[in-house]
Amino acid sequence: MNILTVEQISKSYGEKVLFQDASFGMEEHDKIGVIGVNGTGKSTFLRIVAGLEQPDTGRVAVNNDIRIACLPQNPDFDPDTTVLRQVFQGGDPMLQIVSAYIEAVERLELHPADERLQAEVTRLSQEMDRLQAWSLESEAKSVLSKLGITDFGAKVGELSGGQRKRIALASALIVPSELLILDEPTNHIDNDSVAWLESYLQRRRGALLLITHDRYFLDRVCNVMLELDHGRLFRYEANYSRFLELKSEREEREASAEQKRQNLLRTELAWIRRGAKARTTKQKARIERFEKLQQERTEYKSEQLDISVASTRLGRKIVEIFELSKSAGERVLIRELTYTAVPGDRVGIVGPNGSGKSTLLNMITGRIEPDQGYVELGPTVKLGFFTQEQQEMDDKQRVIEYIKEEAEVVTTADGSRITAAQMLERFLFPPAMQWTPIGKLSGGEKRRLYLLRVLMGAPNVLLLDEPTNDLDIQTLTVLEAYLDEFPGAVFVVSHDRYFLDRTVDKIMAFEGEGVVAVHVGDYSDYAERVQQLGKSADPGIDSAGGKGKRASTAASGAGSSEGGTTGGSGSQRDQSRVERVKFSYNEQREYEAIDGLVEAAEQRLADIASAMEQAVSDASRLQELMKEQQEAEAELERLMDRWTYLNELAEKIEQQKS
Repeated sequence: MNILTVEQISKSYGEKVLFQDASFGMEEHDKIGVIGVNGTGKSTFLRIVAGLEQPDTGRVAVNNDIRIACLPQNPDFDPDTTVLRQVFQGGDPMLQIVSAYIEAVERLELHPADERLQAEVTRLSQEMDRLQAWSLESEAKSVLSKLGITDFGAKVGELSGGQRKRIALASALIVPSELLILDEPTNHIDNDSVAWLESYLQRRRGALLLITHDRYFLDRVCNVMLELDHGRLFRYEANYSRFLELKSEREEREASAEQKRQNLLRTELAWIRRGAKARTTKQKARIERFEKLQQERTEYKSEQLDISVASTRLGRKIVEIFELSKSAGERVLIRELTYTAVPGDRVGIVGPNGSGKSTLLNMITGRIEPDQGYVELGPTVKLGFFTQEQQEMDDKQRVIEYIKEEAEVVTTADGSRITAAQMLERFLFPPAMQWTPIGKLSGGEKRRLYLLRVLMGAPNVLLLDEPTNDLDIQTLTVLEAYLDEFPGAVFVVSHDRYFLDRTVDKIMAFEGEGVVAVHVGDYSDYAERVQQLGKSADPGIDSAGGKGKRASTAASGAGSSEGGTTGGSGSQRDQSRVERVKFSYNEQREYEAIDGLVEAAEQRLADIASAMEQAVSDASRLQELMKEQQEAEAELERLMDRWTYLNELAEKIEQQKS
């Protein structure tokens, strides 16, 4: 059944055309993802469909009795209300009754003898009965808990922007509706919450229209893709993976059509230049055809983002973290974390919201001091820090002026020098847009501009705090390609599972009670390992079977500090730090056992290889053995990382004895 029809809507802001003559229809079971480069008008498009904004031309026709629930990009909040009451703010009558009932009960608890309040509570409870709204409060609490909000009585004004966004998401999810519209619902929620939301929307009955940069989310939730490209709207009956194939086919067809147009244009131009005279009807028609060809232009190819900025040379010593600890009040965020970064490191940092991931990045930069332990950077390290918070930008400043503050000329990876204006063009800021005041950019365009400024500094160690928030998929795809070629080290905090799988080879996981464990592999490897361990797994048991501090908390890559010291300013400081290098009890046990563990892992691989030779004609058994081989190879790689670290630590201990 058709629930909504969009007929030839257009929208412009000044001279900028967002989209023109866009049309599509929605069926009751459609789950549609809207994608496009930042600044193409995706959020505006959703607001128009939701009835929150009017198009310049065209109309949106909604079927009778269709209720719409919406999560806008920037929801409105009452700072003085509680979390639970904020969830029930909105125009839906059922939500208004629940909100009024909760407020009346709160007031009655303060004034239990007030007969007027007693009568009001009685009246509202009868309304709750009539609307069958009693289950909404418990559902709201359940959804809030799944999204990481557990203090239902907290004042909204005292919460972070991310927490407020999650409250608005909970409000949209619990509203009874036939069409749910969500603008970037995966921003500001952790990986577990994203997985829960994905499952929730897969099960939910009714239509869905959403914007998200999370490609796994699009792939698993959506069955239709709408793409805004150069002001046009394209519909694909597909999930994200299939969409990429269909888009490529469309662009190939358009490229072919454009090539034919160009060939015909050259032919006609040559005829015109030979001195054609518009005296006959046939000649007039041919001249008119030439003029029409000149006016036509097929936008067959998306603009390509290019961020091939070179980085500064990086020495052997990069980032050394030693017994780092940090608490927030009585809550321990990080306990005795030790890690040594190596060139080419790609470390993904994951954990629940508020666990201390951003705090760790800020301690690496020196913005926050640890409670104990230290972080030391190598002498050649040049940090590039892309923070989660929206950077303060002067809305009156021009785009090009903002970039020139960092650098006017940069050197690319191939050694060529290009200007700030040229780099802006590569970042999809054409010349006319470069002189636009920053205040006129969309939120996503501001984030893209901020990313360019960070990279213009030619860093050799990148710290990325939630880089996928508010960046479009095209920008993320090119950022991923940039990181493939980036020679330095990268630490990235992200809830985007696809981005982590694409870019990292180690996971630094915040696992509660200050435990920060390092796991070799991408995010999917880590998630599978956690799932295999199950919730009953004891986080205090290390990989060698001992109790106490998890051995992998101290995991690190190979490499040592330059000159055989831990750095510092002053011989007394250096000496005191060298004396602190020692094995923990668990590390000592693991060091004594690691050679045997590596030998056993190598033998297991050899046994599997022999079994595969014998099972060459048994396809089912061969498949099982191939899976075992992959697991054994991953385990051997993990053990070799530990072997390298433990032996280097043993060498340091021996050196300080001599």
